[in-house]
Amino acid sequence: MKINEIGAPYGANRKTKRRGKGSGSGHGKTSCRGRKGAKKRSGRMTRPGFEGGQMQLVRRLPKKGFNAPFKNSYQVVNIESLNRFSANSVIGPKELKEAGLIGSEKDTIKILGTGELKKVVTIKAHKVSASAKSKLAAAGAKLEVLA
Repeated sequence: MKINEIGAPYGANRKTKRRGKGSGSGHGKTSCRGRKGAKKRSGRMTRPGFEGGQMQLVRRLPKKGFNAPFKNSYQVVNIESLNRFSANSVIGPKELKEAGLIGSEKDTIKILGTGELKKVVTIKAHKVSASAKSKLAAAGAKLEVLA
């Protein structure tokens, strides 16, 4: 067998329905559209989610939830995860993003007080919890609050 002799397997390619070509074709008269109604008409269009006049599923289900338009999204970082940086380094949004500790630099960054800090570093963040502030002061770390 050669590559040019390989074809589609038997039954892979069906012939198209030739609609409206007489009753002998099996698809004559109404051309597979049935009788009357919107589906029979030419140029018929139904919108997505249309259920034939029945109340749509979207309208039958109860409304739930609320999306606050001016929601503050926080990227939280625990103190223990800051130990991966070298001593006396400046840790800002860019460095946290590169280390994979936060997803987006644009969101508000908050430092939380879980764990212990074993190095002296300078941290740039938007918000810091009270427990994190006390632990940073005990470790001798500097804190710069971003606007």
